[in-house]
Amino acid sequence: MGNQKPSIPKGTRDFGPEEMAKRNYIFNTIKEVYALYGFQQIETPAMETLKTLMGKYGEEGDKLLFKVLNSGDYLSKVSDEELAERNCLRLASCLCEKGLRYDLTVPFARYVVMHRDELQLPFKRYQIQPVWRADRPQKGRYREFYQCDADVVGSDSLLNEVELMQIIDTVFQRLGIRVQIKINNRKILTGIAEVIGEADKIVDITVAIDKLDKIGLDNVNEELRNNGLSEEAIEKLQPIISLSGTNDEKLNVIADVLQSSEVGVKGVEETRFILDCLKTCDLKNEMQLDLTLARGLNYYTGAIFEVKALDTPMGSITGGGRYDNLTGIFGMPGLSGVGISFGADRIYDVLNTLDLYPKEAVTTTELLFINFGECETAYCLPLVTKARQAGIRTEMYPDKAKMKKQMSYANAKGIAFVALVGENEMAAGKLTLKNMKTGEQKLVSIDELIREVK
Repeated sequence: MGNQKPSIPKGTRDFGPEEMAKRNYIFNTIKEVYALYGFQQIETPAMETLKTLMGKYGEEGDKLLFKVLNSGDYLSKVSDEELAERNCLRLASCLCEKGLRYDLTVPFARYVVMHRDELQLPFKRYQIQPVWRADRPQKGRYREFYQCDADVVGSDSLLNEVELMQIIDTVFQRLGIRVQIKINNRKILTGIAEVIGEADKIVDITVAIDKLDKIGLDNVNEELRNNGLSEEAIEKLQPIISLSGTNDEKLNVIADVLQSSEVGVKGVEETRFILDCLKTCDLKNEMQLDLTLARGLNYYTGAIFEVKALDTPMGSITGGGRYDNLTGIFGMPGLSGVGISFGADRIYDVLNTLDLYPKEAVTTTELLFINFGECETAYCLPLVTKARQAGIRTEMYPDKAKMKKQMSYANAKGIAFVALVGENEMAAGKLTLKNMKTGEQKLVSIDELIREVK
């Protein structure tokens, strides 16, 4: 055992200092923008009761919940017969009352129901915490990962959608990532299915339309035929499949096709309102109406959004939409809400690929005082304090080691300046400041040093 290296569970990661600096830069940017729009942060426990979690994510989701053994004698409630039967699910329900949260939405719904009396509606909350899924780990998929959600509940106004699009635009502008923000509406999709009389085929339709660029119109129609759509339905879909032009032109075509569907007309109106408002909001990134967008169809009831980075191939890096029934799962009449979730891990990869981290976000120490011995250290300590009081990230090398070792420490940490104090400097009441990039050295007072480094 002695020489065996420790390890961490499959599907989890350590984040070293450099990764943490980069992750904090992303989270801090997002937090600042959320705060700018009046969103407030909450946190919920890593563990929820299984009563809260079970049955909220479908049968598949239930299997992917990490369960936590009861403390103490967790076998006390289990009979010998049950043990002998070895029925995993039944046993788990006897041995475990808690589980790790699987997403931030269900805990948020629980939070709203538990605290409804003290909440000011509309409630604008954001939450940045890890979630756990007993999924099969693979590239880019982890068993522990962070979600970064913002939601507004208790308001049906579409101004909330408008505001979330502005938040997305601002965050990516600050991060320096060029994106395209795609928008669609669940009601438009429902309307399309209604008009062509194929209510249950909407997913097949969006999947097929999505391939238009790759396989061309004839093949899309062929695929729709193979999915059991009638010729008449396919005929009606033609203007929708080959939609092009500006968002307004697309909306006019859709409105025309959907005039007989009440829900479809409503979807067009909602989308038009959101896009018209955004025209006056000085967005820096492009909004695109995209009918192939069909995320989480059973979940969303109104607008749906997704964000793609333009300068590097990567799946969706942010998504969200409007839902009607957040709190219904806990027996409270459905509160409508709209939310977005930033994909922090993917954004991290995009910023890495495009090398967009600002230097100050990832630099650590700016100034290192070299240790030449006791009496030099005594002279340096008040100067170290002054440098820190001036806001300079400063270290004093703790040991009287060889100069070469101390310098290579500075290089390894990417420290920009080194302060050297020997007998001459002490006699003159000064310090020697070395710029590690240029190698240039000069004799300075502590005030000059502070000005120089800043």
